Amino acid sequence: MEALNRFYCRKRSRFRGIFNGLCLSVLVLFFFHRQNVLQSPFSKKSYSFIRSFKISTVRREIVEIQGVGVSTSNLKFCAGLYKHKGYSTKCEYLKVNPQCNSGGFFNYLMFFYCDCESLSFLGYVTLAIWLIGLFYLLGNTAADYFCCCLEKLSNLLKLPPTVAGVTLLPLGNGAPDVFASIAAFMGSDSGEVGLNSVLGGAVFVTCVVVGTVSLCVAEQCIRIDKKSFIRDLCFFIVALVSLLALLIIGKVTVLGAVAFVSIYLVYAVFVAVNEMLRNRRGSSSSSSSLKLDSVAPLLPVTASMLSSSVDGEHDSLRVPLIKSESIDGLVHLQGQMPHWMWLSNVAIFSDEVVKDNRGESPMALWGWNEQDDVNYQSSSFSCSKLFSLLEIPLTLPRRLTIPIVDEERWSKVYAVSSATLAPLLLAFLWNTQDDLHYPASAAYVVGAIVGGILGGIAFIYTNVDHPPRRCLFPWLFGGFFMSIIWFYIVANELVALLVAFGVIFGIKPSILALTVLAWGNSMGDLMSNVAIAVNSADGVQIAMSGCYAGPMFNTLIGLGISMLLGSLSKKPQSYMFPRDDSLYYTMGFLVLALVWALVVLPRNDMRPSKLLGLGLMTIYVVFLSSRAMLAMGDGSFNEKGSPVH
Repeated sequence: MEALNRFYCRKRSRFRGIFNGLCLSVLVLFFFHRQNVLQSPFSKKSYSFIRSFKISTVRREIVEIQGVGVSTSNLKFCAGLYKHKGYSTKCEYLKVNPQCNSGGFFNYLMFFYCDCESLSFLGYVTLAIWLIGLFYLLGNTAADYFCCCLEKLSNLLKLPPTVAGVTLLPLGNGAPDVFASIAAFMGSDSGEVGLNSVLGGAVFVTCVVVGTVSLCVAEQCIRIDKKSFIRDLCFFIVALVSLLALLIIGKVTVLGAVAFVSIYLVYAVFVAVNEMLRNRRGSSSSSSSLKLDSVAPLLPVTASMLSSSVDGEHDSLRVPLIKSESIDGLVHLQGQMPHWMWLSNVAIFSDEVVKDNRGESPMALWGWNEQDDVNYQSSSFSCSKLFSLLEIPLTLPRRLTIPIVDEERWSKVYAVSSATLAPLLLAFLWNTQDDLHYPASAAYVVGAIVGGILGGIAFIYTNVDHPPRRCLFPWLFGGFFMSIIWFYIVANELVALLVAFGVIFGIKPSILALTVLAWGNSMGDLMSNVAIAVNSADGVQIAMSGCYAGPMFNTLIGLGISMLLGSLSKKPQSYMFPRDDSLYYTMGFLVLALVWALVVLPRNDMRPSKLLGLGLMTIYVVFLSSRAMLAMGDGSFNEKGSPVH
């Protein structure tokens, strides 16, 4: 991991500094125009626009009003933004119709049409930079905060690698997708954005990522484990069939959402029990001499990496193990997973410094073999302080509110501040709600009292030199909970910005979720899995398994939790799915990609080939082309003079 971090420090520190500087400029620009731009992010009126976004033609409006019961007051806002009849500019239209709003902390429509009215190019560039910045914040929160808490929780609870691999590990690597989906379902009441982002990401990973991995390793003739591959694809297909049934019904109850989530629980139990039986058979078959081949490996990236052959049939499936030598000289497995595994799919977003250099370096698994560059430190020293200052606006707010008890990143100052400021942040978010039945100051008073008590306890009972070694669970739970809060804040802002882009370009938000949001959240999978696969046979198994178990987790847990929260909010009524027939096309192409892999791989003796890769790439190109033509036909792409569905 040390070499990996040196690679990042050499090649990305300058880029990170420039990128953070651009994001800082965007924030300064937003706050400079704060009178028009800043707003309450979770205000109900902020999202009445999104409900009004579900119209494309006058005929569709009538159907929506009569069939669904949407009020005409929610339909009229933003429909006349482009023509703005009766108003001299679009800015005046927005000021008179504040309900035409994409939501979020920043009013992006007001910023674009009012503050950048005469400089539209500046508005495009600013919003594009901020979009990339939000993707970075989402992935960086997962890499540097959320995964750290999950790793410590796994070690504290003494979870076996098998159990951790099917529970906490995929949650860490799939956090950006999961919370973007939840934000779309809950914050914006735009479930079609969440559905399209998760399913679009699944199509991208199973087609583009698997196809790229197959093309890169086709000449190596490496076999992957057939049993685990078929198992994962069968569970994935069951999940998609269940989701299809829910979409056809058009609604979901609390019980239905729980049943959908339970599919992954059944999968996790199945995998864990199966691996425990393998371990037991492997340990009993070689009591005198313990061989690495006969021991089930630690789970590398996601649940489905639990695939090794205890009888040694597939030598290529051996994964590097954490080893320790006992007094008798035999090799023993440690009961925890290597740190790099927790960051496998989100490592490209991490700014974390080297933690330790114990054991074998996993650099080989990533495919990077660059040597140390001593001159780099001296040449970059003059800019390092500047880059650190530029990172403060994006890093400091999270660092001051998310507790971290990692040995290498421990700071008593930050620990006390996080315990003190986290309740105040929660009070601020609570006050952004509408229809509060008490003064806003009451929440801040409660937050200040709770924060003062927690901060005082942290100041008294923590050490400057090292993190707490007792009563760790409250710290880890606090870090876990506050990471989720930041996930939701960033994901909610990301969805709001995508909706604003939909208004500006005249594109349906679900189309942007299917492409932009899905691509952004899947970049980690693409870069990490390809880098792992091109280096070794072990890496091919890791990458191929992660390409299917990851999207399955995002579908079952991400959409499942989203549907559960949505149904709870509508209780006792059912949560109604948005009417989006294009979801059936997306699911059809996703199933086609799974079936193609299920047919081609076994016919080629489970060796990824160019036929598999080119076929999957072709499926994705056809998917995008047909989806674009479908969007043109149903009015998702319209001229600026027409309402957008």
